[in-house]
Amino acid sequence: MKLQDLVHEKTILPDLQAEDRNAAIIELLDAFVSSGQLDTAVRDTCFDLIRKREQRGSTAFGHGVAVPHAKHSSIDTRLAAIGISHTGVEFNALNKEPVFIIFLLLSPEDRPEEHLDAMEAIFGQLSQQTFRSFLRQATSVEDVVTLLKESDAQAPAS
Repeated sequence: MKLQDLVHEKTILPDLQAEDRNAAIIELLDAFVSSGQLDTAVRDTCFDLIRKREQRGSTAFGHGVAVPHAKHSSIDTRLAAIGISHTGVEFNALNKEPVFIIFLLLSPEDRPEEHLDAMEAIFGQLSQQTFRSFLRQATSVEDVVTLLKESDAQAPAS
């Protein structure tokens, strides 16, 4: 799976303004709404689902990265948004460090295998230090799109 197939240019926020986890999630969900990929009512429900998931344990997994995610019955295709914070977001990470890169994933509730495939693709790239480093340095949507294309070209075929 290619990351560029998951992420729409309008859901790439190279200058995330949020300072805490909930605000960051809302900012990314709002990108889905403004891009026309998500209805406002579904946005609110997705926020509640993600917040409940985060209460069970932070989706920040170290290296300044978090991947909050949810499955919802009103979503018919996987959606991903990327937020890059240049100041860091308090995400309740186990290592107590701020998060600088956030991938938000929304998937259809009735197709969990698609959700897992997307998570695998996202984690596969985010586990690479070079990818994280270049992503964190990105200052424009174009920078991020270029990086996604380059990482997809180097990723093993699935």
